[in-house]
Amino acid sequence: MKRFHVHLHVDDLDKSVGFYSKLFAAEPARVEADYAKWMLDDPAINFAISTRGDKAGIDHLGFQTDDAAELASLKARAAAADMALLDEGETTCCYARSEKHWITDPQGIAWEHFHTLGNIPVFHLPAAVGAAGTTADATAPACCAAAPRSTPMTLPETSKSSCC
Repeated sequence: MKRFHVHLHVDDLDKSVGFYSKLFAAEPARVEADYAKWMLDDPAINFAISTRGDKAGIDHLGFQTDDAAELASLKARAAAADMALLDEGETTCCYARSEKHWITDPQGIAWEHFHTLGNIPVFHLPAAVGAAGTTADATAPACCAAAPRSTPMTLPETSKSSCC
């Protein structure tokens, strides 16, 4: 089973945790000083928020897979469609160790495909430390981005009150 993934940057984590906990009628599966994540079954979504972005809004979308075979299938589909693919392989991000790759849609929205391998005690471990290390690089940029973008994806001002 694949689980839809959304990652938002928020200005006030506590306020946002309160809002989304009420909206989802569920408490987060994980809460850290700068991050919270809900693993909902109905709908099947991995919804994460963090205070690590420059501007509040949607940072990226994606699919979390239950196993390596599903991840390989998503990667093959992207390759067959001739999509530009950034393969990170095994990496650390968002308090987890994962195997992942990224694609970007025509509008520049990053899509992350990943299979979680385990939890880590910090948001991100630099490559030099490795998954088994315990020291994080506090100056490292946010790890959840396929390519540098000046701002997270947000709705244009004129469409914020419009219905889709």
